[in-house]
Amino acid sequence: MITHQAALRFRRLGMLTICAVYFVILVGGIVRASGAGMGCPDWPTCFGQWVPPSDVSELPENYQEIYAERGYKNTQFNPVKTWTEYTNRLVGVSIGILIILTAWSSRIYLKGDKSIFYLCLSVLLLVCFQGWLGSAVVASNLKPFMITLHMLLALFIVALLIYAIAKSQKDYLSLIDSSQISTKISTVLICAMGLTLIQVGMGTQVREAVDFIAHEHKYIDREYWRDSFPVIFYIHRSFSAIVLFTNLWISWKIFQAVEKNNVLLRCSYLLMSVIAIAIVAGVTLDRLGVPPVSQPIHLLMANIIFGVQFFIYICLYYSTKKV
Repeated sequence: MITHQAALRFRRLGMLTICAVYFVILVGGIVRASGAGMGCPDWPTCFGQWVPPSDVSELPENYQEIYAERGYKNTQFNPVKTWTEYTNRLVGVSIGILIILTAWSSRIYLKGDKSIFYLCLSVLLLVCFQGWLGSAVVASNLKPFMITLHMLLALFIVALLIYAIAKSQKDYLSLIDSSQISTKISTVLICAMGLTLIQVGMGTQVREAVDFIAHEHKYIDREYWRDSFPVIFYIHRSFSAIVLFTNLWISWKIFQAVEKNNVLLRCSYLLMSVIAIAIVAGVTLDRLGVPPVSQPIHLLMANIIFGVQFFIYICLYYSTKKV
């Protein structure tokens, strides 16, 4: 028999873990936008130390030669970039701890719905793989493909966590009144999630191009970066209109069909708010010289959009299934 307290503990840990994953996506975006990805040229240590140096005097005089021999050319110690990347790693470690606690707390479902436990166990294994992939990203000297794969895996991890928590609450979700919502909504939601993934995929290509442009400009003269943007940027920008109007249609249909206190309506408000923030961040990247603060916000909002869409879909599934 699963106690209410144990189920509540699992749900809270799961929600905290989801928030932590989104936070590390934000921090990772900051690392990438600031060019701090190689702030620590080795892994898991940073400049050979578990606690990174704060001044170049703490490193050997020939540290650049040492790291050049290891395959990291042009290594230049920068305390801000070093500690930015190190903070990113610390946040990643904290997520690992939260994932372990979430998987451990999910054992209460072994005698009920075993799939919840196995979902959490899968997340734990994926996070371990994500940690290894993080080291591979550093070892690859920040190859764009590796960075993109690292981000997409984080998106998948969040989706699995959302599904596991929602599945543990399926009795509650089945009480949601969705009787007046068109059955077409679920189909359109699947299309909307597909559109979001396509948009994220194009966004990663834009980011890879921006990373190259930033490197060429040595992360200065941002007002001139836009002149070198590839065609995919303009496709990505125009495609956002399709994403916007598709989600507007979904939110409008939900607004018409449910009561004010319905969780689906609250989720639709959240969805449109996040999309609005993503668009504003995208416009500032386009028109205001690619400000560093906008890049991680734009990336984070894109990830949250998919998460909210996925949760709405699960809510609709369980509310119509009436488990």
